[in-house]
Order: sequence, then C-alpha cells, then structure tokens
Amino acid sequence: MIIGIRRENKNKWEARTPLIPEDVKFLIDKYKLRAIVQPSKIRAFKDDEYLNVGAELDEDLNHADLIFGVKEVPEELILNNKTYVYFSHVIKGQPHNMPMLKTLMKKNCNLIDYERIVDESNRRLIFFGRYAGKAGIIETLHAFAQKLKLNGISTPLENIKQPYQYNSLNEAISAIKEIGNEITVKGFPENISPIVFGFAGYGNVSQGAQEVFDLLPIKTVQPEELIPSYNELKSERNHFIKVVFKEEHTVKRKEGRFDLKEYFTEPEKYESNFNQFIPYLDVLVNCILWTNKNPRLITKNFLSNYPNVKLKVIGDISCDLLGGIEITNDITDPANPCYTYFPSTNSYKDAITKDGISVMAIDNLPCEFPKEASAEFSHVLKNYVYEIYHADFGKSFDELELSYPIKKALILHKGKLTKDYLYLNQYLKSE
Repeated sequence: MIIGIRRENKNKWEARTPLIPEDVKFLIDKYKLRAIVQPSKIRAFKDDEYLNVGAELDEDLNHADLIFGVKEVPEELILNNKTYVYFSHVIKGQPHNMPMLKTLMKKNCNLIDYERIVDESNRRLIFFGRYAGKAGIIETLHAFAQKLKLNGISTPLENIKQPYQYNSLNEAISAIKEIGNEITVKGFPENISPIVFGFAGYGNVSQGAQEVFDLLPIKTVQPEELIPSYNELKSERNHFIKVVFKEEHTVKRKEGRFDLKEYFTEPEKYESNFNQFIPYLDVLVNCILWTNKNPRLITKNFLSNYPNVKLKVIGDISCDLLGGIEITNDITDPANPCYTYFPSTNSYKDAITKDGISVMAIDNLPCEFPKEASAEFSHVLKNYVYEIYHADFGKSFDELELSYPIKKALILHKGKLTKDYLYLNQYLKSE
C-alpha cells in the first residue's frame, strides 16, 4: 500500500495538510502502508515530523495510487490513473475548475471530493467549516474595528489582530476574552449603539463563528424581535446584539406557506425575505451555502435604493462569487482581506474605506489556523483511508464496494462522471 500526500500550492497562505504526522503514523503502524509526502516549506507540520513517523519525502508521487490533498490540483500536476481525494470545487460547475475536471477525465482518474462525503441525511462528515467560522469571525471583527477607526471611533476591538497573527487559536481566544472584559467595563459610544451582528446560517461554519463571537459580551435577540425592539436596544452599550437567521427568516414562499424540506429541494419556489432586516445590521456574517437556484441575501438592487444603509461590514465566509451576497465579486487573502463596495456608484475599491460596505472574502480561512484545522480534519479522514485504498476501482460503479459516504463523494470513476454528477456535463460543454 502506498498513499501520497501532496504539497499545497494554491497560495503562500495554504499551510494545511489532509493528514498530520500523528495520523500518518497510525496508518503506517496499523496497516503497514507506505506514505510518500511531498516536501513543503510552508506546511504547518515540518518535513522532519513526517520523516520521524516513518513517512518518505519525495517530489514524485507516481508510485502512489491514492493521493490526498486539500485544495485543487493544478492541471499540469495531475497524474494518469490515480485516485485523488481533495476539495475540487466543481460541484456548482465553477468555471475556473472545469479545465481541471476535464484533465482528470482525460487522464482516467477517480475523484473523491471531501465536500460530498455525507451521511444519508446529507450532513457533511469531514470538514474544515468550524475553523473557517472561527477565523472568519476574527477577520470580520478586525475589519469592523478598522472601519470604526476610519470613522474616528475608537473601541477595544482595535486590539483584535488577524487570525494568522496569533501563534495559535488558544492565544486568539485569550486575547478576545480580554477585549470582551474591556467592552463590558467601558462599553461602546452611544452614537453607534446598538451594534448588531447578524449570522446567516446555523451549520458548522456558523457554529464555529459563534463560538468565538460568544467570548464577547453579547445579548441574543431573535430575528422576529429585532425590528420591534430596536429602539429599546439602543441602550445596550456594553453588549453586542447577536441575531441568528435561519431559512424561515431569510426566504419566503412566492405563494403559500414556508416549508423547509421543500425549500431544500425546490428553492426556486422561494424569494428573499431578508431585505427587512438589512437596515438594522452593522455587520453580516454569511455562513449559508448558496446555489444559483437560491434567492440572494443581499442584492445590488436593494443596496442601490438604500445607499446610506447602516451595514458597514460583510464577513462573507461562504464566499460564493456573485452569489448569496451579490457584491462579493472577488476572493481575497489574509494579506488583503477586504475590499469595499459603494452602492451609490456600483463601484469597488481595494481595502477598507471610511464609507461603503467592506467585504471580507477570504476563501481558505482555515489556513489561518493551519495546525488546529488540519488536526481536526485529519483525525476524521484517517478512518476512511484504508477503505478507499482497498476499493477495486476497476469494477463498475454499481459493483464498487464503498461505504455510502465515500461512494456519494465519488465524482469521477475511471475518468467518467458518476450518475449523481452527470449534470456537470452542461458546465463542461459551456467551458
């Protein structure tokens, strides 16, 4: 048995790994497999750490039939007849990844996508989402503090750094707790109270974001209570107001009553119901998975009619370009995490500015806490490695012996789209 672990090369920030040394040791000891790891100067776990647990370092992964990664594999690095496991970002027909998908097909590869490793209830089993949420809310708080500062408003939030500037998540948590204590004592200026943070979604990403946000002094308000109680909330100078929006708050049926199961299967029957809440938010943290069949949370059309809307920052953790947040038109990285949109002119400017709505759109947020994020991910992934390696991919799809979650995640089998992913042909043809 030989498995490969590729070096991430999406950008200089991507220090994650799908399998950490501790779990590679577990696999070597239990299954007597060989692990070939591509050397990396930026990986959160050093090359020597892999060598010390019995792995081999080699640029060449040709000897491995099964290759694990985190982010997309560049077309020119795809090898023939391999089984690849990584976040391919193709299931929405993302145009920029269709050439990669075509190359995988041409080279007769199998492709398993972590994003589609789900149980029978369609719940994801392997994910970085919680760490995307944790890093995302810290970036969003940092951006919000900078926005206030540009407007001449000084707050304890100015001491929040970007996630990657902390040595660990624990260090970040300690710092945020201290800032929370300072807010409890000093409070916010009366002219900016209440400060309302809206969280769109309640899944793994949102839960991670809320875990960190809840370290600060907060008062939770239900969406139905936000508008009628807003004037009373203006006295809340020592707390943030937290509002968590679920589907029944963000959309409504075009005709008839809301039905959650129906919305999941037939979202085109629904339209946005979120506009009513936008004028009351200072910050929106978007954690909702969006497809082009779903209504948008925020549209340019709405913002053009409310050019002086209170909304100052959007932490778009979901980061669907031109998606649920229509003004998210580009991805960013920790070096330049934000840009600003101006509704009155339908224009953008790099960085955070005094006016406009600043958007944080980093698309690989977990890389800001690479060690912790990789460890949690790896501890789950290691339980599927033996099964994937021992599957006989030479058999037909129906005969292929794989557990439900892994078979569900098999996008390509012997270079061909499996039945659940045949819809991708329309995107491949248009590309």
